[in-house]
Amino acid sequence: MRVRRRVFELIAAHLDGLRIDSLTVEKPKTGPALREDRRFYPEMPGYLLKYVLPKELNGDTEEVIVITDAIPVQKKRRAIEKAIRRTLAEMLPAGMRYRVLHHQSRSHYGLQVADYCCWAVFRKWQRGETEHYDRIRPVLRSEFDIFLSGTRYYY
Repeated sequence: MRVRRRVFELIAAHLDGLRIDSLTVEKPKTGPALREDRRFYPEMPGYLLKYVLPKELNGDTEEVIVITDAIPVQKKRRAIEKAIRRTLAEMLPAGMRYRVLHHQSRSHYGLQVADYCCWAVFRKWQRGETEHYDRIRPVLRSEFDIFLSGTRYYY
């Protein structure tokens, strides 16, 4: 726990230039067809991009780069990359460049910071614990609960 607290102290000390947007998915509200891995994991990043990109793109944007953790299962990695590319192609102005890169999170500090921030948001939603969430809150621009209005629980 002390290590995690120290990591969040470091993150909190370097919030300038950081923006966090979170997509929260209450899995029991996810319909059976979408819950299958082959649909769920490829589609969720697309929803996040559709929510975030319109707020971030401006006339000076030349290229969009999406970085994911290196997904070990080749088939799943291809499906996620295909869905991200499809979303970017639909959303971005014609001719705008985009790339999807996969890096090992253990060697990419940006992905490590993202993992910690996701964990903090998860703990807030799952257990009501806000110690670490409160440290990143100043740069948490959005928490999009995709099934917030849903009332049906499938399991």
